[in-house]
Amino acid sequence: MKEIIITTQFKAFDAIEDLPNDIQNLMGQAVKIRKKAYAPYSKFRVGAALLLDNGKIVLGSNQENAAYPSGLCAERVAIFHAGAVYPEAKILKMAITAASDTNTTSTPIPPCGSCRQSIAEYEIRQETPIEIYFMGEIGTIYKSESLKNLLPFMFDKKYL
Repeated sequence: MKEIIITTQFKAFDAIEDLPNDIQNLMGQAVKIRKKAYAPYSKFRVGAALLLDNGKIVLGSNQENAAYPSGLCAERVAIFHAGAVYPEAKILKMAITAASDTNTTSTPIPPCGSCRQSIAEYEIRQETPIEIYFMGEIGTIYKSESLKNLLPFMFDKKYL
């Protein structure tokens, strides 16, 4: 038996104002779209904003359904929309923010497992990393240089 040690590295920003200007704008748009999320069941609103290499910004918010598996997370709403409307564009950066209707979310909220796998598909397809910034409603923002930090053992097409 041998032990495998995996390390990941993130940058932490104390507040939105500490982010580079372009990321402040991207996170600001994620916050705006988060407020439009359809979350009557979980009361947990998520917003995502993607910056594409063509300069376009694509937004998404979570969309729930009474039949829970039928809903969709903000990250996948945005990434699938980008893939459908701008299939040749690369996703450069992603900003994610989450807030609860019942309490203040001050911990950075990363993408769920399904979203990580979906982001991985696009990162692998475009052959370039996607910078991911994520936060709660307030407080610290984490930056990952690539989805690989969040999902070091990615499942992709090479296994099929």
